[in-house]
Amino acid sequence: MKARTRFAPSPTGELHIGGVRTALFSWLLARHTGGEFYVRIEDTDQDRYVPGATRRILEAFDWLGLTLDGGPDHEELQTMRTNEDYPGALDDGEYRGVPGPFVQSHRLPIYKHWAEWLIEHGYAYRANETPEELARMREEAQARKQTFVFREEMRLRTDVRPDEPHVIRMRVLPREGQTEINDLIKGRVVFDNSQIDDQVLLKADGFPTYHLAVVVDDHLQGVTHVLRGDDWLSSAPKHVLLYRYFGWQEPQWAHLPNVLGPDGKKLSKRHGAQSVFEFRDQGYIPEALVNFLALLGWAPGGGDEQNVFTVQELIEKFSMEGVGSSPAVFDYNKLDWLNGVHIRRLSDEEFAHRLEPFLARAGIPIDTPQRRELLRRIAPHIKERTKKLTDAAPLVDFFFGDIAVPPIEALVGPKMDAPASAHALQAALKLVEAFEPFDDQPLEQAMRQLCAELHLKPTQLFTIIRNAVTGKSVTPPLFATMAILGRETCRLRMRRALEALEQAALRHP
Repeated sequence: MKARTRFAPSPTGELHIGGVRTALFSWLLARHTGGEFYVRIEDTDQDRYVPGATRRILEAFDWLGLTLDGGPDHEELQTMRTNEDYPGALDDGEYRGVPGPFVQSHRLPIYKHWAEWLIEHGYAYRANETPEELARMREEAQARKQTFVFREEMRLRTDVRPDEPHVIRMRVLPREGQTEINDLIKGRVVFDNSQIDDQVLLKADGFPTYHLAVVVDDHLQGVTHVLRGDDWLSSAPKHVLLYRYFGWQEPQWAHLPNVLGPDGKKLSKRHGAQSVFEFRDQGYIPEALVNFLALLGWAPGGGDEQNVFTVQELIEKFSMEGVGSSPAVFDYNKLDWLNGVHIRRLSDEEFAHRLEPFLARAGIPIDTPQRRELLRRIAPHIKERTKKLTDAAPLVDFFFGDIAVPPIEALVGPKMDAPASAHALQAALKLVEAFEPFDDQPLEQAMRQLCAELHLKPTQLFTIIRNAVTGKSVTPPLFATMAILGRETCRLRMRRALEALEQAALRHP
């Protein structure tokens, strides 16, 4: 069966990483079955509307590589409460046949029609209790230690006219008995009708609540599978009842377990990055983040222990049978490991390209052909040391600018003093000045031979040279670094370091 799935975020802020996991599972199910996936913007809560949020949500999908088969296009984004258009938006949101509009505030007449239909057929009614009156009812229920459940017989006024301010509430029918759903993850879940309130479906301002809008939209837009978080399970019986009232076929339900932080509590800001772009700015790449999120609650099964997946492999292997019923734990160590794996899978050219904005942010602009070629030469030598793209700047900064003479303690080799270190560095400098060809492997062989002649361990001599030419104790491989820096730069830096060592030796003979 081809699945048509959707992700329906509210434009109230950045796209939370838990929501991205839900969207990813929906996207993978659609792609695995040859179906469609689209985005619908649920902006019915206008009080919480955040300008720019819709654009950021859609840009997050672009960055992750989760292509859409429908969603708000340029024209629709331009006519939102604030202009949310951006260059990467769809040209035609309906290009795969999923009917729009894809912004709920553009669909108000549709919700009004179906709310009135429910009234006409006895499944809903008008009510106009004020917020203060409802608050009083809630307080009275709490005083009786009861859960507040609003029912039609609790109305304070029964003669509500269509032309006066009011809400439309659903009737829970039958009043007693049970409503059940069959969930792809949780199995059969049963709810007592006596605990289901007469939910507001259409607010006095003409905007629908989530409960009416989601049912109407999912049906009219042909959704076959509804994947959403555990938090929505308590609302599921209301949605099941609405499907039955309308006489529409229910989608298949799947309520995904929560994502927990390392402390076992629901993932929140205290656990670190929350939005897609926070992860991007911290140096994670989309291939790794998608791989990691797919493993939060899903496994290929069948004894397959694979952890590293391409997007295409995820599409091929994903199924709802592999989604577990237990909460998943967000493990940053695993994400870091996966990020390093996927970084190493990048070509040198692509790796270098992705480093550019991070280096620029660190004050290392890659803004000329010469600098881009230099970075491309460096790239293969730092891949193994890079878990996140933010790791690169300290590994390469000395290639793109001069360095200060390191402190004397950095230039003194292990278990050596300043005079001995100066002698060793002088010998290494003499070799560098005359050695041909100035390539990493021949240079390394020559330096190892020099170690034997000086009766030094390679660690001793190489530590002195590394600090002298880079100013750092941790760098890409030393002799590849020297070959890329070139003879003249190495000679200049070694000469300055040698002068500092010689002066130190004179002060402390």
